[in-house]
Order: sequence, then C-alpha cells, then structure tokens
Amino acid sequence: MSAICDLIDPAEHRRGAFIVLEGLDRSGKSTQAKLMEQRFVELNKPVKGMRFPDRTTPIGQMIDGYLKSKVEMEDHAIHLLFSANRWEAVAKIKALVAQGTTVIADRFFHSGVVYSAAKGNPALNYKWARAPEIGLPRPDMVVFLDLNPEETARRGGWGAEKYENGEMQMRVRQLFRDLGKKDIGDWSGEKEVIVLDAGGGIEEVAEAIWELVRPRVEAVERGERGSLKTVF
Repeated sequence: MSAICDLIDPAEHRRGAFIVLEGLDRSGKSTQAKLMEQRFVELNKPVKGMRFPDRTTPIGQMIDGYLKSKVEMEDHAIHLLFSANRWEAVAKIKALVAQGTTVIADRFFHSGVVYSAAKGNPALNYKWARAPEIGLPRPDMVVFLDLNPEETARRGGWGAEKYENGEMQMRVRQLFRDLGKKDIGDWSGEKEVIVLDAGGGIEEVAEAIWELVRPRVEAVERGERGSLKTVF
C-alpha cells in the first residue's frame, strides 16, 4: 500500500482556488475578472470564469427582469431569488474546484447581502440577508474594487439597471468598506473582504489585484488551505 501511495503525486489531488471580485456597478470588476482569467490561461493553469447573477437560468431571467425594471418584486422575495441563483451554481463550483480548476467569480454572496441591506428596509437587515447564504462555498479571497460612485456614474451604461443610482451605490460602498475591517473568524488574520483602490488605469489595477491573489492561489496549490470552506 505504501509503495502505491509513493507513486501518487499529492499535487494532482489538490483543489483549485475560489476567487471573487466585488465592486460597485460599472467599477470595472467584470473587465478585471476577465483579465485575471486570461492570466491563468497564459500560465497554463485551469480556470473558469463565472458571473452572478447568472441570467441564463430561469431564476436568473426573473432577476434580469427585476434589474431592468420590467417587473417589481418585494425586497425579501428578490433577495431569495438572488440567493437561489447562487445555490444553483454550488455543484458546479465544487466540482470545478475539486478537479483543480480555479474559479473566478464576478460577484458572489457578498453582493447579494450588501445590496439588499443597503436598501434600508428595517425588515431586511444584514443578518437576515446573510442567512440564506449559510452553507455556500466560501471564497478563498474576496477583493472589493473600491471606487467613488461619482466616477462609476461617468462610465458608459450607467443608470440602465435598478441599483445604479448614487445614493444606493454610496451605501453599498460603505457596507463593503465595513466588511473590509471584519475578520473572517476561523482563518486567523484574514478579512472578510480585501478593499482595493480601483481608481488607477486598467492594467495598474489588474497588477494590484494579481499581487493580492497570486499568493493566495499559490497557498491553495501547495495544499496549505485545506478543503473549500462554507459560509457560516
């Protein structure tokens, strides 16, 4: 048995990383997620990009209608649809990570929780909004691209969707910054979200993101972070 085990390369069984980019609407996170994905391709590392909400599913199509103001929904109901949209992807995320593929997500559960809490509905606070996310795969790193809402508002396409207004974006930004001060808890010294100034040029921001992400991915590849944890 030991001879057989000696022939197995442990690296072959190490999981991929799960990295999430968050940001205000029109903050450039989708562009940055694609650039990071391309970097993995150039390094010949298996990678898969994902985007939330995933508007291709039946649930995602309902969310799309809401975001484009084609339909109205009660705050709790739309929050649960956003959460369900993430739960739809759990099996895929777990399978990809287990086979050694790094998943780069453009938004995940933090956006869902923060945007709902930012509505200011007393019956839909942060604690309530986070509850449906318990048990989801927890990212190895979440980077929030911090940008002044006034700057994002000057970018093309601003105002086309539900949450693209200055007041809402300011509240979202503050909640993300607050998360940047919060420890995860069971990973000593790690923050819930890493806040990164995204006010520079595209390539400059891409390099700054990579400097944060690269050591974390390498730690996953060395097997130092164990199995993918879940949201609690």
